[in-house]
Amino acid sequence: MRLVVKFGGTSLATPKHIRSVAKFIQTISKKNQVVMVCSAINDTTDELLDISESIKKENRALSDSILAKLTKQHKQIGKDTITNSVIRKHLFEKLDADLEELKGLIHGMVLLGEVTPQSLDYLISFGERLSVEIVSHAILDLKSKSVALTGKEAGIVTDSNFGQSKPLMDTTRLRVSTNLEPLLSKKFIPVIGGFAGADQHGHITTFGRGGSDYTATIIASCIKADEVWLMSDVDGLMSADPKMVKNARVIPEVSYVEAMEMALFGAKQIHPRSFEPLLSKKIPMRIRSTFNVNNTGTLVTANPDEKTNKTVKCVSVIRHNGLIDMRGGSMVGAPGTAATIFTTLAKAGINIMMISQSPSESSISIVVKKNDLDKAVNTLEMELLGKMIKKIDVTTDVSIIALIGSGMRGTIGVASRVFSSVAKKRSNVMMIAQGSSELNLAFVVKDSDCASAVQALHDEFKLASQS
Repeated sequence: MRLVVKFGGTSLATPKHIRSVAKFIQTISKKNQVVMVCSAINDTTDELLDISESIKKENRALSDSILAKLTKQHKQIGKDTITNSVIRKHLFEKLDADLEELKGLIHGMVLLGEVTPQSLDYLISFGERLSVEIVSHAILDLKSKSVALTGKEAGIVTDSNFGQSKPLMDTTRLRVSTNLEPLLSKKFIPVIGGFAGADQHGHITTFGRGGSDYTATIIASCIKADEVWLMSDVDGLMSADPKMVKNARVIPEVSYVEAMEMALFGAKQIHPRSFEPLLSKKIPMRIRSTFNVNNTGTLVTANPDEKTNKTVKCVSVIRHNGLIDMRGGSMVGAPGTAATIFTTLAKAGINIMMISQSPSESSISIVVKKNDLDKAVNTLEMELLGKMIKKIDVTTDVSIIALIGSGMRGTIGVASRVFSSVAKKRSNVMMIAQGSSELNLAFVVKDSDCASAVQALHDEFKLASQS
Protein backbone atom coordinates (compact mmCIF):
# COMPACT_ATOMS: atom_id res chain seq x y z
CA MET A 1 0.00 0.00 0.00
CA ARG A 2 0.92 3.63 -0.41
CA LEU A 3 0.25 5.40 2.91
CA VAL A 4 0.32 8.97 4.18
CA VAL A 5 0.70 8.87 7.97
CA LYS A 6 0.27 12.07 9.99
CA PHE A 7 1.42 12.47 13.61
CA GLY A 8 0.13 15.20 15.92
CA GLY A 9 2.21 17.16 18.42
CA THR A 10 1.33 14.95 21.41
CA SER A 11 2.71 11.94 19.48
CA LEU A 12 6.10 13.71 19.30
CA ALA A 13 6.21 15.22 22.79
CA THR A 14 9.30 13.36 24.12
CA PRO A 15 12.40 11.57 22.74
CA LYS A 16 10.78 8.25 23.73
CA HIS A 17 7.65 9.12 21.74
CA ILE A 18 9.70 10.15 18.70
CA ARG A 19 11.77 6.96 18.77
CA SER A 20 8.55 4.94 19.06
CA VAL A 21 7.02 6.78 16.08
CA ALA A 22 10.21 6.25 14.01
CA LYS A 23 10.20 2.53 14.85
CA PHE A 24 6.50 2.23 13.91
CA ILE A 25 7.11 3.96 10.57
CA GLN A 26 10.18 1.83 9.87
CA THR A 27 8.12 -1.33 10.50
CA ILE A 28 5.22 -0.41 8.22
CA SER A 29 7.59 0.90 5.51
CA LYS A 30 8.97 -2.64 5.01
CA LYS A 31 5.79 -3.63 3.16
CA ASN A 32 4.40 -0.21 2.17
CA GLN A 33 5.48 3.07 0.61
CA VAL A 34 5.12 5.64 3.41
CA VAL A 35 5.02 9.44 3.50
CA MET A 36 5.01 11.02 6.97
CA VAL A 37 3.42 14.34 7.86
CA CYS A 38 4.32 15.84 11.26
CA SER A 39 2.94 18.62 13.42
CA ALA A 40 5.14 20.78 15.62
CA ILE A 41 6.35 19.18 18.85
CA ASN A 42 3.84 19.63 21.67
CA ASP A 43 3.06 23.32 22.51
CA THR A 44 5.72 24.74 20.14
CA THR A 45 3.15 26.56 17.97
CA ASP A 46 1.63 28.18 21.09
CA GLU A 47 5.08 29.37 22.17
CA LEU A 48 5.75 30.85 18.72
CA LEU A 49 2.40 32.65 18.97
CA ASP A 50 3.53 33.95 22.38
CA ILE A 51 6.62 35.38 20.67
CA SER A 52 4.37 37.23 18.20
CA GLU A 53 2.33 38.66 21.09
CA SER A 54 5.49 39.81 22.89
CA ILE A 55 6.67 41.56 19.67
CA LYS A 56 3.32 43.40 19.45
CA LYS A 57 3.82 44.55 23.04
CA GLU A 58 7.45 45.52 22.26
CA ASN A 59 8.67 43.10 24.92
CA ARG A 60 11.99 42.06 23.39
CA ALA A 61 13.18 40.32 26.56
CA LEU A 62 10.16 37.97 26.60
CA SER A 63 10.53 37.00 22.92
CA ASP A 64 14.26 36.32 23.48
CA SER A 65 13.55 34.14 26.53
CA ILE A 66 10.88 32.09 24.68
CA LEU A 67 13.29 31.60 21.75
CA ALA A 68 16.02 30.48 24.16
CA LYS A 69 13.59 28.00 25.74
CA LEU A 70 12.55 26.59 22.33
CA THR A 71 16.20 26.29 21.25
CA LYS A 72 17.16 24.42 24.41
CA GLN A 73 14.07 22.17 24.24
CA HIS A 74 14.57 21.07 20.62
CA LYS A 75 18.31 20.52 21.01
CA GLN A 76 17.76 18.45 24.15
CA ILE A 77 15.09 16.35 22.42
CA GLY A 78 17.41 15.89 19.42
CA LYS A 79 20.30 14.88 21.66
CA ASP A 80 18.20 12.39 23.63
CA THR A 81 16.52 10.93 20.51
CA ILE A 82 19.55 10.23 18.28
CA THR A 83 22.16 7.66 19.34
CA ASN A 84 24.53 7.78 16.32
CA SER A 85 27.02 10.64 16.81
CA VAL A 86 27.43 11.37 13.06
CA ILE A 87 23.63 11.59 12.55
CA ARG A 88 23.29 13.69 15.69
CA LYS A 89 25.98 16.11 14.43
CA HIS A 90 24.15 16.43 11.10
CA LEU A 91 20.84 17.04 12.91
CA PHE A 92 22.37 19.80 15.04
CA GLU A 93 23.73 21.52 11.91
CA LYS A 94 20.20 21.53 10.45
CA LEU A 95 18.61 22.74 13.71
CA ASP A 96 21.24 25.48 14.11
CA ALA A 97 20.55 26.75 10.59
CA ASP A 98 16.76 26.82 11.17
CA LEU A 99 17.10 28.42 14.61
CA GLU A 100 19.47 31.07 13.22
CA GLU A 101 16.90 31.88 10.52
CA LEU A 102 14.15 32.05 13.18
CA LYS A 103 16.31 34.37 15.31
CA GLY A 104 16.87 36.66 12.31
CA LEU A 105 13.12 36.73 11.54
CA ILE A 106 12.25 37.66 15.16
CA HIS A 107 14.94 40.37 15.14
CA GLY A 108 13.47 41.84 11.95
CA MET A 109 9.90 41.75 13.35
CA VAL A 110 11.12 43.47 16.54
CA LEU A 111 12.85 46.22 14.53
CA LEU A 112 9.68 46.81 12.49
CA GLY A 113 7.60 46.62 15.67
CA GLU A 114 4.72 44.88 13.94
CA VAL A 115 3.35 41.42 13.17
CA THR A 116 1.71 41.09 9.76
CA PRO A 117 -0.32 38.00 8.72
CA GLN A 118 2.53 37.14 6.32
CA SER A 119 5.29 37.41 8.95
CA LEU A 120 3.15 35.48 11.47
CA ASP A 121 2.76 32.55 9.05
CA TYR A 122 6.53 32.54 8.46
CA LEU A 123 7.13 32.61 12.23
CA ILE A 124 4.78 29.78 13.22
CA SER A 125 5.91 27.52 10.37
CA PHE A 126 9.18 26.97 12.28
CA GLY A 127 7.52 24.54 14.72
CA GLU A 128 7.07 22.00 11.93
CA ARG A 129 10.43 22.81 10.34
CA LEU A 130 12.20 21.85 13.58
CA SER A 131 10.09 18.74 14.31
CA VAL A 132 10.52 17.13 10.85
CA GLU A 133 14.30 17.37 11.11
CA ILE A 134 14.28 15.53 14.45
CA VAL A 135 11.82 12.85 13.25
CA SER A 136 13.63 12.31 9.94
CA HIS A 137 16.97 11.93 11.72
CA ALA A 138 15.34 9.48 14.18
CA ILE A 139 14.42 7.31 11.16
CA LEU A 140 17.99 7.65 9.80
CA ASP A 141 19.20 6.57 13.26
CA LEU A 142 17.32 3.27 12.68
CA LYS A 143 19.29 2.79 9.42
CA SER A 144 16.32 3.56 7.16
CA LYS A 145 16.43 6.17 4.38
CA SER A 146 14.59 9.43 5.10
CA VAL A 147 14.50 13.09 4.09
CA ALA A 148 12.87 16.07 5.84
CA LEU A 149 10.84 18.51 3.73
CA THR A 150 8.81 21.62 4.48
CA GLY A 151 5.38 21.90 2.86
CA LYS A 152 6.95 24.38 0.43
CA GLU A 153 9.78 21.96 -0.45
CA ALA A 154 7.27 19.13 -0.90
CA GLY A 155 5.48 21.27 -3.50
CA ILE A 156 2.34 22.57 -1.76
CA VAL A 157 1.29 25.79 -3.51
CA THR A 158 -1.49 27.90 -2.00
CA ASP A 159 -3.26 31.22 -2.46
CA SER A 160 -1.94 34.26 -0.55
CA ASN A 161 -4.62 34.24 2.16
CA PHE A 162 -2.15 34.16 5.06
CA GLY A 163 -3.42 32.30 8.15
CA GLN A 164 -6.23 30.49 6.31
CA SER A 165 -4.73 29.61 2.93
CA LYS A 166 -6.17 27.13 0.44
CA PRO A 167 -4.12 24.90 -1.86
CA LEU A 168 -4.03 25.50 -5.61
CA MET A 169 -4.60 21.82 -6.28
CA ASP A 170 -3.65 21.50 -9.96
CA THR A 171 -0.24 23.15 -9.44
CA THR A 172 0.25 21.35 -6.12
CA ARG A 173 -0.59 17.94 -7.62
CA LEU A 174 2.03 18.40 -10.33
CA ARG A 175 4.77 19.63 -8.00
CA VAL A 176 4.16 17.17 -5.13
CA SER A 177 4.11 14.12 -7.42
CA THR A 178 7.28 15.38 -9.19
CA ASN A 179 9.06 15.85 -5.84
CA LEU A 180 7.89 12.74 -3.98
CA GLU A 181 7.66 9.99 -6.63
CA PRO A 182 11.47 9.71 -7.11
CA LEU A 183 11.96 9.51 -3.32
CA LEU A 184 9.34 6.79 -2.89
CA SER A 185 10.76 4.75 -5.78
CA LYS A 186 14.16 4.82 -4.03
CA LYS A 187 12.54 3.65 -0.76
CA PHE A 188 13.05 6.98 1.06
CA ILE A 189 10.57 7.95 3.80
CA PRO A 190 9.78 11.66 3.22
CA VAL A 191 8.94 13.48 6.49
CA ILE A 192 6.90 16.57 5.61
CA GLY A 193 6.06 19.49 7.88
CA GLY A 194 2.30 19.86 8.17
CA PHE A 195 0.23 23.03 8.43
CA ALA A 196 2.21 25.15 5.92
CA GLY A 197 2.84 25.63 2.21
CA ALA A 198 3.87 28.61 0.09
CA ASP A 199 2.06 30.94 -2.28
CA GLN A 200 3.07 31.39 -5.94
CA HIS A 201 5.61 34.03 -4.90
CA GLY A 202 7.31 31.60 -2.49
CA HIS A 203 5.99 33.26 0.69
CA ILE A 204 5.21 30.82 3.53
CA THR A 205 1.47 30.36 4.18
CA THR A 206 -0.42 28.29 6.76
CA PHE A 207 -3.77 26.47 6.74
CA GLY A 208 -4.79 27.50 10.27
CA ARG A 209 -4.71 25.49 13.50
CA GLY A 210 -5.05 21.75 12.96
CA GLY A 211 -3.85 22.21 9.38
CA SER A 212 -1.43 19.25 9.46
CA ASP A 213 -4.42 16.97 8.78
CA TYR A 214 -5.13 19.06 5.70
CA THR A 215 -1.49 18.74 4.56
CA ALA A 216 -1.75 14.94 4.90
CA THR A 217 -4.89 14.68 2.76
CA ILE A 218 -3.50 17.11 0.14
CA ILE A 219 -0.35 14.96 -0.16
CA ALA A 220 -2.47 11.77 -0.31
CA SER A 221 -4.54 13.17 -3.18
CA CYS A 222 -1.39 14.21 -5.09
CA ILE A 223 0.39 10.84 -4.87
CA LYS A 224 -2.77 8.69 -5.20
CA ALA A 225 -2.33 7.13 -1.75
CA ASP A 226 -4.33 4.04 -0.76
CA GLU A 227 -5.07 5.35 2.74
CA VAL A 228 -4.37 8.32 5.03
CA TRP A 229 -3.77 7.64 8.72
CA LEU A 230 -4.21 10.45 11.24
CA MET A 231 -2.31 9.40 14.37
CA SER A 232 -2.97 11.27 17.62
CA ASP A 233 -3.58 10.59 21.31
CA VAL A 234 -7.12 9.20 20.78
CA ASP A 235 -8.17 5.75 19.56
CA GLY A 236 -10.53 7.12 16.91
CA LEU A 237 -13.79 9.01 16.54
CA MET A 238 -15.84 8.43 19.68
CA SER A 239 -19.58 7.90 20.18
CA ALA A 240 -19.44 10.82 22.68
CA ASP A 241 -16.85 12.85 24.58
CA PRO A 242 -15.26 10.27 26.93
CA LYS A 243 -14.78 13.00 29.56
CA MET A 244 -18.56 13.38 29.67
CA VAL A 245 -19.73 9.82 28.93
CA LYS A 246 -17.69 7.13 30.67
CA ASN A 247 -18.93 4.29 28.42
CA ALA A 248 -18.20 6.12 25.12
CA ARG A 249 -16.80 3.82 22.44
CA VAL A 250 -14.69 4.12 19.30
CA ILE A 251 -16.89 4.15 16.17
CA PRO A 252 -15.45 1.54 13.77
CA GLU A 253 -16.59 3.08 10.48
CA VAL A 254 -18.19 6.31 9.27
CA SER A 255 -18.84 7.99 5.92
CA TYR A 256 -17.05 11.16 4.79
CA VAL A 257 -20.20 13.22 5.34
CA GLU A 258 -20.70 11.85 8.87
CA ALA A 259 -17.05 12.54 9.72
CA MET A 260 -17.36 16.09 8.34
CA GLU A 261 -20.35 16.69 10.60
CA MET A 262 -18.41 15.31 13.58
CA ALA A 263 -15.45 17.58 12.74
CA LEU A 264 -17.72 20.63 12.54
CA PHE A 265 -19.37 19.64 15.81
CA GLY A 266 -16.16 19.60 17.75
CA ALA A 267 -14.37 16.30 17.00
CA LYS A 268 -10.91 17.82 17.50
CA GLN A 269 -9.26 14.85 15.82
CA ILE A 270 -10.00 16.22 12.33
CA HIS A 271 -9.61 19.55 10.57
CA PRO A 272 -12.99 20.09 8.81
CA ARG A 273 -11.34 20.94 5.46
CA SER A 274 -9.24 17.75 5.52
CA PHE A 275 -11.85 15.82 3.55
CA GLU A 276 -11.89 18.07 0.47
CA PRO A 277 -8.83 16.53 -1.26
CA LEU A 278 -10.01 12.96 -0.54
CA LEU A 279 -13.57 13.14 -1.87
CA SER A 280 -12.90 13.06 -5.63
CA LYS A 281 -10.31 10.27 -5.28
CA LYS A 282 -12.36 8.38 -2.62
CA ILE A 283 -9.21 7.77 -0.54
CA PRO A 284 -10.10 6.17 2.84
CA MET A 285 -8.88 7.79 6.07
CA ARG A 286 -8.11 6.09 9.37
CA ILE A 287 -8.10 7.94 12.68
CA ARG A 288 -5.81 6.00 15.04
CA SER A 289 -3.85 6.31 18.26
CA THR A 290 -0.05 6.57 18.29
CA PHE A 291 -0.08 4.98 21.74
CA ASN A 292 -2.33 2.01 20.88
CA VAL A 293 -1.20 0.83 17.45
CA ASN A 294 -2.99 -2.51 17.82
CA ASN A 295 -6.30 -0.65 17.60
CA THR A 296 -7.22 0.00 13.95
CA GLY A 297 -9.26 3.08 14.97
CA THR A 298 -12.06 4.61 12.89
CA LEU A 299 -12.22 4.09 9.13
CA VAL A 300 -13.65 7.05 7.19
CA THR A 301 -14.78 6.00 3.73
CA ALA A 302 -17.09 7.00 0.89
CA ASN A 303 -19.24 3.88 1.24
CA PRO A 304 -19.27 2.40 4.75
CA ASP A 305 -20.34 -1.21 5.28
CA GLU A 306 -24.14 -1.53 5.59
CA LYS A 307 -23.66 -3.27 8.96
CA THR A 308 -22.22 -0.06 10.42
CA ASN A 309 -25.13 2.09 9.21
CA LYS A 310 -26.65 2.73 12.65
CA THR A 311 -29.47 5.24 13.18
CA VAL A 312 -27.29 7.48 15.36
CA LYS A 313 -23.52 7.07 15.44
CA CYS A 314 -22.50 9.74 17.89
CA VAL A 315 -23.66 12.50 20.22
CA SER A 316 -21.46 15.58 19.80
CA VAL A 317 -21.41 18.73 21.91
CA ILE A 318 -20.20 22.29 21.52
CA ARG A 319 -20.26 23.91 24.96
CA HIS A 320 -20.12 27.48 26.26
CA ASN A 321 -22.07 29.43 23.64
CA GLY A 322 -24.60 32.26 23.72
CA LEU A 323 -28.18 32.21 22.40
CA ILE A 324 -29.68 35.41 20.92
CA ASP A 325 -33.43 35.54 20.27
CA MET A 326 -34.64 38.46 18.09
CA ARG A 327 -38.33 39.38 17.80
CA GLY A 328 -40.35 42.01 15.96
CA GLY A 329 -43.63 42.33 14.09
CA SER A 330 -41.90 44.21 11.28
CA MET A 331 -39.87 41.07 10.56
CA VAL A 332 -43.03 39.25 9.38
CA GLY A 333 -43.15 38.94 5.60
CA ALA A 334 -40.35 41.46 5.12
CA PRO A 335 -37.96 40.16 2.44
CA GLY A 336 -34.28 40.29 3.39
CA THR A 337 -34.76 40.33 7.18
CA ALA A 338 -32.48 37.34 7.78
CA ALA A 339 -29.99 38.61 5.17
CA THR A 340 -29.77 42.00 6.93
CA ILE A 341 -29.17 40.39 10.35
CA PHE A 342 -26.53 38.00 9.03
CA THR A 343 -24.77 40.66 6.95
CA THR A 344 -24.64 43.00 9.95
CA LEU A 345 -23.04 40.29 12.10
CA ALA A 346 -20.69 39.18 9.29
CA LYS A 347 -19.34 42.73 8.94
CA ALA A 348 -18.53 42.63 12.67
CA GLY A 349 -16.60 39.36 12.12
CA ILE A 350 -19.06 37.18 14.06
CA ASN A 351 -19.61 33.56 13.03
CA ILE A 352 -23.17 32.22 13.47
CA MET A 353 -23.07 28.59 14.55
CA MET A 354 -26.77 27.72 14.41
CA ILE A 355 -29.99 29.35 13.16
CA SER A 356 -33.68 28.73 13.77
CA GLN A 357 -36.64 30.77 12.51
CA SER A 358 -40.32 30.35 13.39
CA PRO A 359 -42.74 29.87 10.45
CA SER A 360 -44.59 33.03 11.62
CA GLU A 361 -41.33 34.89 10.75
CA SER A 362 -41.74 37.00 13.89
CA SER A 363 -38.58 35.64 15.54
CA ILE A 364 -35.11 34.44 14.60
CA SER A 365 -32.79 32.67 17.06
CA ILE A 366 -29.07 32.31 16.57
CA VAL A 367 -26.20 30.75 18.52
CA VAL A 368 -22.73 32.33 18.65
CA LYS A 369 -19.56 31.52 20.57
CA LYS A 370 -19.55 32.90 24.11
CA ASN A 371 -16.60 35.21 23.44
CA ASP A 372 -18.50 36.72 20.47
CA LEU A 373 -21.74 37.21 22.42
CA ASP A 374 -21.22 40.75 23.78
CA LYS A 375 -19.95 42.00 20.43
CA ALA A 376 -22.90 40.39 18.59
CA VAL A 377 -25.50 41.87 20.95
CA ASN A 378 -23.89 45.34 20.84
CA THR A 379 -23.79 45.23 17.04
CA LEU A 380 -27.46 44.21 16.77
CA GLU A 381 -28.54 46.86 19.30
CA MET A 382 -26.60 49.62 17.53
CA GLU A 383 -27.62 48.71 13.98
CA LEU A 384 -31.07 47.09 14.08
CA LEU A 385 -32.82 47.46 17.46
CA GLY A 386 -35.85 49.73 17.20
CA LYS A 387 -35.91 49.36 13.42
CA MET A 388 -36.29 45.82 12.18
CA ILE A 389 -35.88 44.17 15.62
CA LYS A 390 -38.10 45.21 18.55
CA LYS A 391 -36.70 42.92 21.27
CA ILE A 392 -33.50 41.00 21.91
CA ASP A 393 -33.31 38.23 24.53
CA VAL A 394 -29.94 36.72 25.46
CA THR A 395 -29.14 33.42 27.20
CA THR A 396 -25.54 32.84 28.22
CA ASP A 397 -23.86 29.45 28.73
CA VAL A 398 -25.76 27.18 26.37
CA SER A 399 -24.60 23.97 24.70
CA ILE A 400 -25.35 22.69 21.21
CA ILE A 401 -25.98 18.93 21.26
CA ALA A 402 -25.95 17.20 17.88
CA LEU A 403 -26.88 13.64 17.00
CA ILE A 404 -25.07 12.50 13.86
CA GLY A 405 -25.75 9.46 11.69
CA SER A 406 -26.79 8.85 8.10
CA GLY A 407 -29.11 6.08 9.36
CA MET A 408 -31.45 8.80 10.70
CA ARG A 409 -32.45 9.66 7.12
CA GLY A 410 -36.01 8.49 6.56
CA THR A 411 -36.21 6.72 9.94
CA ILE A 412 -39.51 7.45 11.68
CA GLY A 413 -39.52 8.39 15.34
CA VAL A 414 -35.90 9.52 15.85
CA ALA A 415 -36.90 13.02 17.00
CA SER A 416 -39.51 11.55 19.34
CA ARG A 417 -36.91 9.31 21.01
CA VAL A 418 -34.44 12.21 21.26
CA PHE A 419 -36.73 14.67 22.97
CA SER A 420 -38.43 12.06 25.18
CA SER A 421 -35.09 10.89 26.59
CA VAL A 422 -33.95 14.49 27.18
CA ALA A 423 -37.29 15.37 28.83
CA LYS A 424 -36.90 12.47 31.28
CA LYS A 425 -33.77 14.24 32.56
CA ARG A 426 -35.84 17.41 33.01
CA SER A 427 -33.68 19.28 30.50
CA ASN A 428 -35.37 22.14 28.66
CA VAL A 429 -34.76 22.26 24.89
CA MET A 430 -34.41 25.93 23.92
CA MET A 431 -33.90 25.69 20.17
CA ILE A 432 -33.96 22.96 17.48
CA ALA A 433 -32.46 22.71 13.98
CA GLN A 434 -32.44 19.84 11.49
CA GLY A 435 -31.41 20.04 7.85
CA SER A 436 -33.37 18.32 5.10
CA SER A 437 -30.48 15.85 4.71
CA GLU A 438 -31.52 14.43 8.12
CA LEU A 439 -27.85 13.65 8.72
CA ASN A 440 -27.83 15.51 12.01
CA LEU A 441 -30.35 16.76 14.52
CA ALA A 442 -29.11 19.63 16.69
CA PHE A 443 -30.69 21.35 19.65
CA VAL A 444 -29.70 23.76 22.41
CA VAL A 445 -29.86 23.26 26.19
CA LYS A 446 -28.30 25.09 29.13
CA ASP A 447 -24.71 24.09 29.91
CA SER A 448 -25.84 22.81 33.30
CA ASP A 449 -28.17 20.28 31.58
CA CYS A 450 -25.65 19.24 28.94
CA ALA A 451 -23.92 16.24 30.58
CA SER A 452 -27.12 14.50 31.69
CA ALA A 453 -28.77 15.05 28.27
CA VAL A 454 -25.76 13.63 26.40
CA GLN A 455 -25.64 10.56 28.68
CA ALA A 456 -29.40 10.02 28.24
CA LEU A 457 -29.08 10.10 24.44
CA HIS A 458 -26.02 7.84 24.49
CA ASP A 459 -28.04 5.32 26.51
CA GLU A 460 -31.24 5.71 24.46
CA PHE A 461 -29.50 4.83 21.18
CA LYS A 462 -27.32 2.13 22.83
CA LEU A 463 -24.13 3.69 21.49
CA ALA A 464 -21.95 1.96 24.10
CA SER A 465 -22.82 -1.47 22.66
CA GLN A 466 -22.16 -0.62 18.99
CA SER A 467 -19.30 -2.52 17.47
